[in-house]
Amino acid sequence: MSRQRSDASVGALLAASLVLVAALSIGIGRTSGGPSFGFGDPAIAQAVLVEIRLPRTLLGLLVGGTLGLCGAALQGLLRNPLAEPGLLGASSGAAFGAVLVFYFGLSAADTLLLPAGAVAGSLAALGALYGLAGRTGSVVTIVLAGIAINALAAALTSLALNFAPSPYAALEILFWMLGSLADRSLAHVWLTLPLMIPGWALVASAARGLDALTLGEETAQSLGFPPQRTQWLVIGGTALAVGAAVAVTGVVGFVGLVVPHLLRPWVGQHPRRLLAPSFVAGAVLTLAADVAIRLMPPGPELKLGVVTALLGAPFFLHLIMRPRIVAG
Repeated sequence: MSRQRSDASVGALLAASLVLVAALSIGIGRTSGGPSFGFGDPAIAQAVLVEIRLPRTLLGLLVGGTLGLCGAALQGLLRNPLAEPGLLGASSGAAFGAVLVFYFGLSAADTLLLPAGAVAGSLAALGALYGLAGRTGSVVTIVLAGIAINALAAALTSLALNFAPSPYAALEILFWMLGSLADRSLAHVWLTLPLMIPGWALVASAARGLDALTLGEETAQSLGFPPQRTQWLVIGGTALAVGAAVAVTGVVGFVGLVVPHLLRPWVGQHPRRLLAPSFVAGAVLTLAADVAIRLMPPGPELKLGVVTALLGAPFFLHLIMRPRIVAG
């Protein structure tokens, strides 16, 4: 019962934090804040709410939740505390797909072609992963295939930057890759959901298999949870959901790495119990970082991916150095 009460307390705290940070995200703008949105005209205030702040808040919730959920699932699948959603190539594939749209000038024709190209890149990366690792590929093979896809996509992206038709195009590509929730609309939300929802469902359906894998692959197989099935549920779900997230925001790193580690002392080590809290905590962290960006002094807006990297990189180094500290 104490564990159930603890889980309920953590869930209530996370839910309250999400409501608070979502309210702040809707109520705080880049240059003014408060419930009046800094405007005297109710029509203008409503337009700012519906067309600017609400889409930004919803995407922060969806993208952060996706990164937290998939990070927890991948760490459970690979039994590696340093695993994160970019490991499988979905993020880099999506980034390359978006870069191609920029490179050929298609984004000027329709703003939604940019996220559509990123989604196509993510799906292509998933297809390449499946082709390289095979249906029954081991975890090591899957990770190596993901690293290879990441390297190839990064090289092709650098090639596109090198041959960009103009310095402005190269700068536009670079800024998009840094990750941001600014200047997004509800159309971006509706574009991501058809891929995110199936991705979440695939990852959630692997929860019991992930718990079984903590006992070893042979034990999981004997319990009726084939490791290969669990692997592809997590991998397919991650590729779909994370690819859709990158498609609309650019690359936002470290959320999926940091969130599961922050929650394990409170919810335990079992992957199944970590998935839902990681979704909520990922949304909270992403929205909080975006709110912090809007509270900074006037000037060029800092990119969300830069802020999450500044927060996550020291945490990543701490994870690497902790065994040495303990051993010392």
